[in-house]
Amino acid sequence: MTLKELIGQMTVAEKAKFTEGINAWETPALERLGIPSVRVADGPHGVRKQNDTEDTTPEAAGTVTSVCFPSASALAASFNRGVFATLGETLAKECKALDVDMILGPAINIKRSPLCGRNFEYVSEDPYLTGELATAYVKGVQRHNVGVSVKHFAANNQEKRRMTISAVIDERTLREIYLSAFEAVVKGADPDSLMCSYNGINGVFSSQNKKLLTDILRDEWGYKGFVMSDWGAVHERPLGVAAGLDLGMPSSGGKDAKDVEEAVLNGTLDESLLDAAVENILKKVDKYKGIPLLHEGEEAGDQARKIKPQFNRSDDHKIARKIASECMVLLKNEGMLPLSTSEKIVFIGEYAKKPRFQGAGSSHIEAFRISSPLAAARHFADVRYKKGFGVNDEKLDEKLADEAVLAARKASVAVVFAGLPDEYESEGFDRDGLNLPEAQNELIARICRVQPNTVVCLQNGSPVTMPWINDVNAVLECYLAGEAGGEACAKILFGKTNPSGKLAETFPLKLSDTPCRENFPGRAKTVEYREAIFVGYRYYDKVSMNVLFPFGHGLSYTNFSYSDLRINNKVDEVEVNFKLKNSGSCSGAEVAQVYVGKPVGQVHRAVRELKGFEKIYLEPGEEREITITLDKRAFSYYSAGEGDWVVEPGSYHISVGSSSRDLRLRGVVTLDTNGGSVKLHKADELPTYFFGDPAVVSDEEFATLLCAPIPEADYKPGEKFTLFNSLEDVKNTRFGRVFYRIAKLACKGHTLLGSKKMFETNVLETQMRNYFTWSGGRVTEDTAKALLGLFNNEDIEKNLKIVASAGIDLVKGRLTKK
Repeated sequence: MTLKELIGQMTVAEKAKFTEGINAWETPALERLGIPSVRVADGPHGVRKQNDTEDTTPEAAGTVTSVCFPSASALAASFNRGVFATLGETLAKECKALDVDMILGPAINIKRSPLCGRNFEYVSEDPYLTGELATAYVKGVQRHNVGVSVKHFAANNQEKRRMTISAVIDERTLREIYLSAFEAVVKGADPDSLMCSYNGINGVFSSQNKKLLTDILRDEWGYKGFVMSDWGAVHERPLGVAAGLDLGMPSSGGKDAKDVEEAVLNGTLDESLLDAAVENILKKVDKYKGIPLLHEGEEAGDQARKIKPQFNRSDDHKIARKIASECMVLLKNEGMLPLSTSEKIVFIGEYAKKPRFQGAGSSHIEAFRISSPLAAARHFADVRYKKGFGVNDEKLDEKLADEAVLAARKASVAVVFAGLPDEYESEGFDRDGLNLPEAQNELIARICRVQPNTVVCLQNGSPVTMPWINDVNAVLECYLAGEAGGEACAKILFGKTNPSGKLAETFPLKLSDTPCRENFPGRAKTVEYREAIFVGYRYYDKVSMNVLFPFGHGLSYTNFSYSDLRINNKVDEVEVNFKLKNSGSCSGAEVAQVYVGKPVGQVHRAVRELKGFEKIYLEPGEEREITITLDKRAFSYYSAGEGDWVVEPGSYHISVGSSSRDLRLRGVVTLDTNGGSVKLHKADELPTYFFGDPAVVSDEEFATLLCAPIPEADYKPGEKFTLFNSLEDVKNTRFGRVFYRIAKLACKGHTLLGSKKMFETNVLETQMRNYFTWSGGRVTEDTAKALLGLFNNEDIEKNLKIVASAGIDLVKGRLTKK
């Protein structure tokens, strides 16, 4: 039997059931036709599988113990495709041992702002680097018959109002910056699944965006896998099926399946579209588990599906340590590192003893074995310890501070372990600023006044400001380095490992320097991407702005020299050849980076863009010739007028170096192409994008870039709300103000995935539809609709009675039922 024939045996109701999960983690099964369910688990830097229990809500079930690897912001600093492939393969083996068929990751949204609370889970501000590394990860996972769900497709670049906000983006920026990494992974690794994002793009929610899910993803890119929703991102399920959303997650309690069934039966949804969604899902079900009716006369499935491998957590912990050692970035070093084992050393800061090694939210792993920098360092030297400050302290405890300063004064070197608490950066909410907690900055400043040999080790998921940077001797960026990060950190501090990480994001001097400072996180309805393609280093280079540390930066305990650049212009590609030599006294690795720029052209462009890189390990004195090949895409821009990528004729600058601002070799290549025929905008129509500061763009110019009027950013008085709005949207209405206050008070004492703030924002900023689809009947659809009626000032007496019977007293402003 073919898959189409199998689907032909199913009723409309049975097919509709396959368009939503049966709970939070499993797809439906159909015993009548021998179709098994498959299980997914959160990732992406560890297998977060919930324990088997009837209650699959995050707080009730708990998760199995797994190995926690470095988060994506750390992994990206490795600039090593092999590291991502190794991680992917290791996670796949763990998934198979834990009966998990698909891991939810990697997360590859672009770091538009360093304030995004989930940046620790994302790879980079650069789409090329993101696409290259994520492709290696996906190949590694899927090599072992385990699937991935690449997320969040697309433009999910903030947590504030993530479930309701619409990103306003011009077509060229969307293609070059926010879709490019997804395109690379789809074409380069054929991922089994993509996960659509919560947000809308130019007014259309991703979960029912046909342009995104079908026209681009399938028709242009040739995607063959299935698309699932982020958890709670479904709006109108029949519209989602028609647009290309195959699977809605988690279960809606059957409501979505019923809506799909009714839409087919009443003719508003073509049954062939439902069939296509089911086929996309069942292809992967058969891949992972085998559907016997598709294999009659043969043994169902292959042996790889039947063998349940075992994994050794201790062995995988060693892999986590090895990976972490490639991810740490030596930002500054005036000679104190590596430390001598004979020195009198004091470690200061509770992070030395209780490291922050992962982010908060759905990626949070119940770690197998947590290593601290302090315990690991004591294998190499006699290291003293002073707490100085606690991991969550905002204000200094003067007694602890005085003890730490005194210990620093008496020591030969003071190593301060600083970082961001979970409540500073997490899924569910964005950061308020770029500063470390005041207690940490203050203590570092005091220590520097008495100890010139001060080293700072940072544990954070995204950039921070460093007001003490000129006073410390060295800074090691450890990021969130996973459960074995403490061991990796100690080895680098004592020179057992040579640091080789490079920043996959720019560290700005201050928040007011960032490119979207005027447009993040946006307004009630929309967030405007006015900075266009000038994200991260593309912006800082365009406006020649000083930064704290540039993209691609990272020091070593050895030195590297570049020479002999040769550029070979072939028919369909450009070959960049150069020599790299370890000119220092110890072995080490360098990330050679190739940038392309077009200084003069007919469209606005970045000064330079990363288009090639290679991590090379060299012994002292060793020299190697490196070849990096650039295809046509490396020189292209996306022409919205052509609807395609265009290579403009003329001269291009090729730069090779150690970072985006440490360029050692430069050359020029001239390309003779037709350059496309449609020219959308001239420089006088977009003067800011060509010549000015794209962080500050007028309404008129942004509308010109969009080729459309700018959408309304706020709700007008009297505007009607829907169940797709959140309490955050309705809080200024008569009854919305009361219910918002009730809901906020009711959140007290509750946590989601360990975070109080994440619980609160999830309640206040989720679409109201999720109240009845997620609550297991505790909030009915009638109650949600009655609340909506009150927010819209409709049928007040009737709706007050309905919500009162559900335990919500909006007259007295309290809950009458638990």
